[in-house]
This record gives sequence, structure tokens and C-alpha cells, in this order.
Amino acid sequence: MRTIIEIPDLQLEQLARFAAEANISRAELIRRAVADYLQRYATPKEDETAFGLWAAKAEDGLTYQERIRGEWD
Repeated sequence: MRTIIEIPDLQLEQLARFAAEANISRAELIRRAVADYLQRYATPKEDETAFGLWAAKAEDGLTYQERIRGEWD
């Protein structure tokens, strides 16, 4: 899809320089930049924020809870 945006001359010059260094078109550079931005700042879906959060832990969640609460005694 085509779109029209206003980009300051200084930024256009920088984009042209980066595109030339990477041997890609300016349009491709902008597409990659937008994709990177969207990936970095995308808000995770509500069900993805905690699901599987404990999977990478070496200790079982219940064991951890009991160990931490045992410190209260």
C-alpha cells in the first residue's frame, strides 16, 4: 500500500545515506524501520503478558512460594 508522509530534508538525507550503505532502497529502509518500531513497541495481548512466565524457571512455582513464605517464620 502506498502512503504519503512528510519527512524533513535532513532526515531524508540520513535515510538516503543509510540506504546506500545497506545497498537497499530508501523505501525498503523505511519499511524495515517501521517493522522494527512496531515490533519493539507493540503492546502484548492481555493473555500473553503472563502465560508461560514461569516456564523458564528451574524451580516449580509452588516450591518457590513455600520457600519464600518459609522465610516469614
